[in-house]
Amino acid sequence: MTVWGRLVLPRLIDLVMRNQAAATERARLVPLASGVVLEIGIGSALNLPYYTSAVRALVGVDPSEELWRIGRRRLGPGSFPIRYVVGSAEVLPVADRRVDTVVTTWTLCSIPDAGAALAEMRRVLRPGGRLVFIEHGRSPDPSVRRWQDRLTPLWARVAGGCHLNRPIDALLERAGFQPITLDRGYGEGPRPMSYLYKGVAVAPG
Repeated sequence: MTVWGRLVLPRLIDLVMRNQAAATERARLVPLASGVVLEIGIGSALNLPYYTSAVRALVGVDPSEELWRIGRRRLGPGSFPIRYVVGSAEVLPVADRRVDTVVTTWTLCSIPDAGAALAEMRRVLRPGGRLVFIEHGRSPDPSVRRWQDRLTPLWARVAGGCHLNRPIDALLERAGFQPITLDRGYGEGPRPMSYLYKGVAVAPG
């Protein structure tokens, strides 16, 4: 891995994702998590302050040890145990049907095989378990989509594999998830980078 990817990019990601607009979205959705929680792309632990006492245990999976080193500073005395695992979302180190809630925030864009990762999330969730998500992705507006498609090849190279044009709703559907709430719309920032999919989906029995 390059110096950029190993040392510089994690610090930039942590800085960018600490903005107030992202914090507002986290505060609205992350508290919906309960029971045994698996966070995909826990990164620098920016979601940690928003988990409630309804969480019994948290397992965080992320390929970046450097981001977790940043995130460890945010750990304090809490009401539930936290375990960090260096790993890939496409092969989760969790047994079948052991998780009550999966949380992903601005994560599916950068996983190399998002479909495989969602299949793994469904595998580890108990029947009726919930996927709580905030993701950016493909816009419904043709002019914005064209820019997303143009920018993604370069953007993915400099932004840790981030794809601007993934159809999050279609990926959830293909993986067998059933959205029970799904809000879509532009957040703050340039439109090609700020079309958000937010909500809760359920793993079928």
